[in-house]
Order: sequence, then structure tokens, then C-alpha cells
Amino acid sequence: MSRSFIGAIFIFVTALFWSSVARTEGKTLVIGRVSDDPRRTYGELKPMVDYVVSHLHDLGITNSEVVIAKNAKEMVKILKDGKVDWVQKGVFQAIRYEQEAGMEIMLRSWREGAPDYYTVIFTRNDSGINDLNNLKGKKIAFQDAGSTSSFFTPAAVLIREGLELEELSSPRDKTPANKIGYAFAGDEISITTWVHRHITDAGAYHNQDWENPTHNPEAMKKDLKIIYRSEKLPRMIELIRKDLDPAVKARIKEVLLKAQEDPAAKEALIHYGPKTAKFDEFKGSAEAELETGRHLVKYIEHRVNIH
Repeated sequence: MSRSFIGAIFIFVTALFWSSVARTEGKTLVIGRVSDDPRRTYGELKPMVDYVVSHLHDLGITNSEVVIAKNAKEMVKILKDGKVDWVQKGVFQAIRYEQEAGMEIMLRSWREGAPDYYTVIFTRNDSGINDLNNLKGKKIAFQDAGSTSSFFTPAAVLIREGLELEELSSPRDKTPANKIGYAFAGDEISITTWVHRHITDAGAYHNQDWENPTHNPEAMKKDLKIIYRSEKLPRMIELIRKDLDPAVKARIKEVLLKAQEDPAAKEALIHYGPKTAKFDEFKGSAEAELETGRHLVKYIEHRVNIH
């Protein structure tokens, strides 16, 4: 797939969105996401928004569109302008959209069979590192600057513990004294590899990655140990435009809550996320996890850019 073709898809989707808004005068349900892969993202979102729209015809919603923003700043502007009705995000970004862009937290999304997850920080068994304070002067590998479990959560935890972080241009760079240097590995298997090969002293991702042999092969896992487990957080969060018609908001919520019981939703759930298992409300433990996220975000909101 050429870059020019992917770029054309992005332009087409965006143009289609703006023309449809004028044409349908609010009769379209618009779902959005930040992505650098418009073709893949469109394929993930379109089946789900089409499925939901199929239950909204009696409320006057008969069309669906997908809007793909190139970054968080662009998405926040689109949300503020009321041009996107529905987004899915990790807890830190969801809280940003709630606070800055007029979005309302609606439901929790289950991914890969799990309603929640937690971050693990790990090192080699022979590293001599046994707790977070031992990471001073060391290096840690994160996934990327938009990852909840492999950047925002561990960064917030480390800052909460009074530790200072500094981004490195390369994992081979020297870490300043009494700070923790961090570098982005790009994916989970690279994080595992960097730690196993002594490129970084520690790594961080979520508990499902730790148990996934694709991300943490047994040949390497046997040489690694977890030194910290974070509090549990919601796996993903669905947000809805706060000023959307209340009847439409209520119906969307109802449809999503029943989706796992509907055979017609099976393909949409598989693609959405991907591998979304179900949706549930923020009650009980789910509500407590959301509050944990609200607490943790305070440690990083002015220190790192929440994508």
C-alpha cells in the first residue's frame, strides 16, 4: 500500500465527512479517532457505527461517517466544534476529551475479553533492580507517546513516587544522574527485547502483554521479573458528545450495552478496537478504576503531552 494511496484515503474520508454534514443536516452519526493509518482505522470503525445507526432510523439518524484526525490537537478542535459525536479512547485521553472538548464519558469497553488492565514495570532477574527507587540513573523502555499502559500510566506512577523522567533521543544515550531516562521502542516485543538484551534496564506495558508470548516470548520471559504492578484502569472508554440529542445518546448507550447478545453485532465487535468483547457502565469497580485514572492524570497533565 503506497503512502500516496493512504494519504488519498485520509483526504477522501475527511472531505466526505464535511460534505455529508452539510448534506444531511445532522442526520449523520459521526465517529472519530486519531490515527496515522486511515485505511485500517476506517475499517475498524465503519462496521460499528453502521451497526449502531441501523438502530437509530426511527430517531432520524440514517447515515454514518468516520472522521480521522492526524493528532490529538486536531481531534480536540473537531470535538469542540461539535463535528464528531462519538470517540473511543484510553482513560487518560478520555479524561482530556471530557475536560477540554465537551465530551461525556459513556461506557467502558472490554478488549480481548478483559474489562480492565494494569501496567507492569519489569527488569532482568540479574539487574539488581527490585523497586522503583532503584531505577534512578537507569533507562526504561515505553511503547510510544500515545500509549496508556506503556507511557501515561508508568510515567504518572514514577512521577507520583517523586522520580524525575527525561526523554532520551536513543536508548543508547546516557541517563542524567538521579533521573530515569526513557525511550520509545515502538512495540511490545521491542520493549521486551531491549530489556532482555540490556539496552534498557526496565520496560513497561500492560499485564496482558506480559502474558502474551508474541509480546513476551518464554525464552526471554524466564529471565525477567516484575518489580511493580499499577492499579487497574478501564481497558478503553467510549465517549459521546455532551450536547447530542438525549434520545439519541440514550439509544446509542442501549444498543452498545446489548451488542454482545446480538449476532448482527459480531463482526462489528471483532473489528472495533479490534476485538472488543462488550460494553458496560461505570458502576462499582469500573467507576473506581475511572477515579484512579482521574487521580493519576494529575501527575502528568502538565508534564507530558496526552495524545
